[in-house]
Amino acid sequence: MRILICDDDPSITQSLSQIIKTYFNKKKVNNLDIVTFNDGDSLLSDKSQKDIIFLDIEMPGFDGIYVGNELKKQNDSVIIFIVTSYLEYLDAAMRFHVFRYLSKPIDKQRLFQNLDDALELYYSINQKIAVETKYGVTSVLTCDIIYVEAKGRKVIVHTATADLDSTQTLQFWIEHLPQATFFHSHRSYIVNMAMVTSFDHELIYLCDGQFTAYLTRRKFTEFKKAYLMFMESKR
Repeated sequence: MRILICDDDPSITQSLSQIIKTYFNKKKVNNLDIVTFNDGDSLLSDKSQKDIIFLDIEMPGFDGIYVGNELKKQNDSVIIFIVTSYLEYLDAAMRFHVFRYLSKPIDKQRLFQNLDDALELYYSINQKIAVETKYGVTSVLTCDIIYVEAKGRKVIVHTATADLDSTQTLQFWIEHLPQATFFHSHRSYIVNMAMVTSFDHELIYLCDGQFTAYLTRRKFTEFKKAYLMFMESKR
């Protein structure tokens, strides 16, 4: 996991780095790379992997709002924390779906709580799962799965690039897909809420209506609540 901190105040980058290291040490996460930048220009010039970013607003050169928008264009899944003393930028930051808005000075316990949520989202985005077929095994990112469908005796895993006939049961997929992202909407369907465009009392429309999945009427309220919670977590 690669975490980037961008702030023109060295005391902030040092303090944040130490708090983040403490958090991940407690979580026993060792494969961690923390990189600091003192302006948005150098952060945007960095071409390496970006998983979680802590971004100041007022900096020399490009401000944090511009940088955040550019980072989201490069990778919509990047998790961005805005860290600033200026609350008036909140609306602008929310427009590019900032994950959390943290006020200076940093509250350690609040940051820990927000990192819990960020870590859960990170794993749901980057988790891989093995799809067993009669021809072999294919590893896919769970975020690339659009929905899983039981069709007769077959279970089909619909992904962004292919449809895979899985030898695993639908119950396997119910148990192994991340519950924060996937919902068992019907006896024959599990949908990725990140792919949902709209829904009614009978159907869920995915990927701008390219795909549809059934929604059991009795699960409508439960699905609506889960979907709204999921969307809130993405803001």
